Amino acid sequence: MGVMDPIEGEEELIHAAVEAVLQSCGTRRESLIPVLQGVQDRLGYLPRPAMERIAEAMQLPKVEVFGVGTFYNQFRLNPPGKHRVKVCMGTACHMMGGHIILESFERRLSIHEGETTPDREYSLERVACVGCCALAPVVVVDEKVEARVSPIRVDGILLTFEIENKEQEAEQQREAGQQETGQQETGQEREEGRQQ
Repeated sequence: MGVMDPIEGEEELIHAAVEAVLQSCGTRRESLIPVLQGVQDRLGYLPRPAMERIAEAMQLPKVEVFGVGTFYNQFRLNPPGKHRVKVCMGTACHMMGGHIILESFERRLSIHEGETTPDREYSLERVACVGCCALAPVVVVDEKVEARVSPIRVDGILLTFEIENKEQEAEQQREAGQQETGQQETGQEREEGRQQ
């Protein structure tokens, strides 16, 4: 699993979050896990620059901070996607093909479990039982339970989001066009007012 680099402009946010957490938790060695938890709470994940700054401030080797960040299951090294896809791997879901569903999402999104797409649109996670065993195999997408998922249904789930994104983009373009038209009309009205 690769670690994503921050996107442009994110460095300032990372720096501010790390400094705030270090100020509240301190820089003693025994504060490492609470510091990592605090940074993840603020950013949603543990970016590489954050762990490097934590190592520096706590006077710890970077490998130790990275080691803790990668050892514990609670820490994410990649930002959560806009849409979080969680594939259940509880006993019932696994027996009903959960692993096939996970592979289908990996293929379709070109990422592996625990990763986020480069555009940060989707992140893919394997989770333990979500408590919907009678509906196996189950996928939870943005807290919505998708029941009896098949590889074809994976395509349908992702297509739904693609359609929604295109509709949102079209709406934003319409709104931008209306604002531009409104500004032009206001400018024309001012010009007409001056001529009178």
